[in-house]
Amino acid sequence: MSTLNAIIGYYSTPFGEFWDKTLDDLILDAFNGVLKESKIEKNGIDAIFLGNMLGGVVEESLLLSAHVAELTDMHIPVYRIEAACASGGLAFQNADVYLKSHPGSTVMVLGAEKMTDISAGEITRGLASAASDEEQTVGLTFPGVYALLAQMYLEKYGYNEEHLASISVKNHAHGVLNEKAHFRRYVTIDNVLESPYVAYPLKVLDSSPISDGAAAVILTNDHKYITASKAAHILSSETATDSISIAKRKQLDTLEATVVAAQKAFTCARIERKDINLMEVHDCFSIAEILALEDLGFWEKGKGGQHAREMVTSRDSGSNLIVNTSGGLKAAGHPVGGTGIKQIGEVYLQLTGQAGERQVKHHKFGLAHNVGGSGGVAVVTILGV
Repeated sequence: MSTLNAIIGYYSTPFGEFWDKTLDDLILDAFNGVLKESKIEKNGIDAIFLGNMLGGVVEESLLLSAHVAELTDMHIPVYRIEAACASGGLAFQNADVYLKSHPGSTVMVLGAEKMTDISAGEITRGLASAASDEEQTVGLTFPGVYALLAQMYLEKYGYNEEHLASISVKNHAHGVLNEKAHFRRYVTIDNVLESPYVAYPLKVLDSSPISDGAAAVILTNDHKYITASKAAHILSSETATDSISIAKRKQLDTLEATVVAAQKAFTCARIERKDINLMEVHDCFSIAEILALEDLGFWEKGKGGQHAREMVTSRDSGSNLIVNTSGGLKAAGHPVGGTGIKQIGEVYLQLTGQAGERQVKHHKFGLAHNVGGSGGVAVVTILGV
């Protein structure tokens, strides 16, 4: 296992609305924070992989790779990766591939987004740029797309809005224990059901927030760093794609990109689903977590609503599978470029016993699942200790 690439450090800024911080501030906070956590000097970093979606929209800056080099006063390769909400996860996957062809190297993967400096309408249009041309033309935003998926799922399998609300209740309870979460408050089923509709049947409290934030991890295959650190090995990090338009998909209750990426990830990792006890999955809307657990192969298709209502993946359930200990996108927040890195970082903290108040019992394996758009791309990463 020592020959595998490994994570040896993680740092995240708080997620939330930070009117006094720029994207540069967030990037530098994460950059310096992860170096300090990893006890590595910046001249020990051989490359940087940056996950960012909206720099060209909010910051009007497309050459973010060179901008990051300027910010950090470095002349190493910097790769900017854009894959909508999966930008962080795909940056990580690219970094893992890079290390496999660069023995003895150490890289940083950094995801960052500044989303609150423009109006809600402008940020909604920016996010919608990851939808198909047809969906954008008719004004179908991502809440609308996921609402269609939710309508179809509830109707097909006989569930109701309480089943969706249960996901939010569980993830908010987890988020209370995360000192860097956007929202640290409990909600009830009634709170969710009484919140305003965003797009039927999804309500405000079924939806992840617009957040600012950044997160970073250090990856290495340098033996001296791995043996000197609390390390989690990268057993696999795989990606797959699908039609960007939901109208061209075979079925609406499955994100095929997740199915394919998961199959590839488990084959590469050489473990079974029963070996996974800890996951961070992409719950941009409550229906997304239900679909994720089914598409990843942990829940039988159509049974997710029932399992969600029973909150079987809560840290308090006594289950062997705990999902979104960070609070997920729903409570921890969703700065889109940073989300995939936060997910992987949370799994790393849990596996290495560094999750503090929200630490669950130690496990050997964990999984992170990051989705771009409404399922046009998915990244599944499996870590082990």
